Amino acid sequence: MKNVSVVPMHIAKNGYIALSVIFIAFGVIFAAWKELPEQVIRFAGGSALVLFGAVKLVGYFSRDLYRLAFQYDLQFGILLVVLGAVVMIKTTNIITLMCIALGIVILLDGLFRIRIAMDAKHFGIGLWWGIFGLAVIAAASGLLLVFRPLEISEAIRVYFSIALVASGVLNLFVVLTTVKIIRNQKSDDLDRESFFEELPEEQQEN
Repeated sequence: MKNVSVVPMHIAKNGYIALSVIFIAFGVIFAAWKELPEQVIRFAGGSALVLFGAVKLVGYFSRDLYRLAFQYDLQFGILLVVLGAVVMIKTTNIITLMCIALGIVILLDGLFRIRIAMDAKHFGIGLWWGIFGLAVIAAASGLLLVFRPLEISEAIRVYFSIALVASGVLNLFVVLTTVKIIRNQKSDDLDRESFFEELPEEQQEN
């Protein structure tokens, strides 16, 4: 049997961890630094979205043990790359664009993580409730960022910071609790072939 390379899994897991920490740090910086230039916001935010999208795509094509953290990351990774590129190219209404783009991303990510929490419970992962709780908080912060009930600049800064930190904490928690990398892992196709080889002939025909 052919072993599956664990290199993509390590890239995805470490990338998730690094970018989650970056999201948390950027959220804190955005809250503390009130005069942060829009150009910095555009390039830093856009670059982070593109990198996160790339990491999600790598994660989707990797084969970690539970197949939980990355199961929705193909379409989501593409969406992040596109949104990140738009944010970097756009030169007007940066804050509004970032709020809408990031709010939608975090809202969808939170909703997907709620589903992952239910799957994690099915797998017997004891901390599934942590994923669920953080996912609800992240989804709510994303929703708040999209609609921005108060259009005051200081309120928007608070929404933005909370959403970034919530998203970073959620993804960090998910990747640490659900991504399991094992050595000498077999490919899915070969595992299925081995499984069917062990069945009685009459069951194989079905």
